Amino acid sequence: MAHQAGGRRPAARPVPESSETRAYLEDYAAVVEAAPFPSLVVDLRWNVLLANGAFGTLFGDVRPHPTAMPGDNFLRFVLFHPDADRVLGEHEPGWCLPMLAQLKSAMEGYGHDHELQAIRRDVAHDPIMEAAYRQGLPHWIRAVGESAARLDGAVRLLHHPDPRRGTAECRIVDETPPLLRELGHRRLTMIPREPSARTRRAHLTVVTTPQT
Repeated sequence: MAHQAGGRRPAARPVPESSETRAYLEDYAAVVEAAPFPSLVVDLRWNVLLANGAFGTLFGDVRPHPTAMPGDNFLRFVLFHPDADRVLGEHEPGWCLPMLAQLKSAMEGYGHDHELQAIRRDVAHDPIMEAAYRQGLPHWIRAVGESAARLDGAVRLLHHPDPRRGTAECRIVDETPPLLRELGHRRLTMIPREPSARTRRAHLTVVTTPQT
């Protein structure tokens, strides 16, 4: 896993780009680590190249898995890790379907890629997942619109392992700088949202004045 919990600076995963690009990613790791919220950099296959300490803390309690650890490949984690729903709230509609849409989009653009093909095969080997990919996903997109599959700006639920934080909404923000985008990488950060006024009012307790 690429997590660097405990405040350690995350190390960039080896990439086949130039030495200047590798140096850039190593330096950019400090930017990712400085973020107070869970933040990660992924490639087009959703391999995690960088992840900060807040990301490691958020997913630190998930059990080991041979192929679907959150700091190795985030797409595989969402789709295949049995603990994914312990961290990702409303797992199927909020995370699985949007990430299946991300897989579909990646396959349309890079269908020759062996790693993407391997993920697609694993989806095909799971009857429920395959049905969601072939039938459920198109129906869902027609029902909610193409924008629902977009990650930037999406609001999702997270179950934080810290009981003081509990379950809360986060907004996913795409913070990809131009050079990362040129490399086909993306940086995504999960920003916790303050409860809305309506939510806060729902938790107010009615206090009655005792009669004298």
